Amino acid sequence: MLWRAAILAALTIVISGCAAVRSGADFTTLSHKIDPPKPGQARIVVFREQAYGGLFDEGWDVKLDGEQMRNLRTGTYVYADRPAGRHRLTSSMALFPGVTERDFTVSPGRTYFFLARLSERARTLNAASAAGGLAGLVVVSAVTSGDSNPGPLDFIPLEETAAREAISAIRLAD
Repeated sequence: MLWRAAILAALTIVISGCAAVRSGADFTTLSHKIDPPKPGQARIVVFREQAYGGLFDEGWDVKLDGEQMRNLRTGTYVYADRPAGRHRLTSSMALFPGVTERDFTVSPGRTYFFLARLSERARTLNAASAAGGLAGLVVVSAVTSGDSNPGPLDFIPLEETAAREAISAIRLAD
């Protein structure tokens, strides 16, 4: 009997992890409630698609011009307004052997959207770790060290119409 209770408890945890509901405002609602960027500024939005985030979904570290934004969990977005000109998105992860850096230029009055996804290197390292443990991780880390993006994430710029459709139901990170 005790083993059945343990299995039921484990299943409950797994299922609740799959169905995590984010509490922040969805992008469409929020965009109608907040003012546009101030004159001379642009809005920068970074979002993560809805998917299974794992049991713990601790969120991804995202910085804009060196300033920490909220952690980007599965199915959430973050945004900030910045002056027109050059800016940099960065991301790092604990124990990950590289940093993502994405430089871009913004014009005043516009909104720029970036989809955050695990980089090819991160997916390769995750697979190597699962298949070969620590030894696999070390070997593949050395082999992939010359990748064009050495960091954990890709920041993919999206055209505004496609981005607004993709982000419409995604929630503000808390």
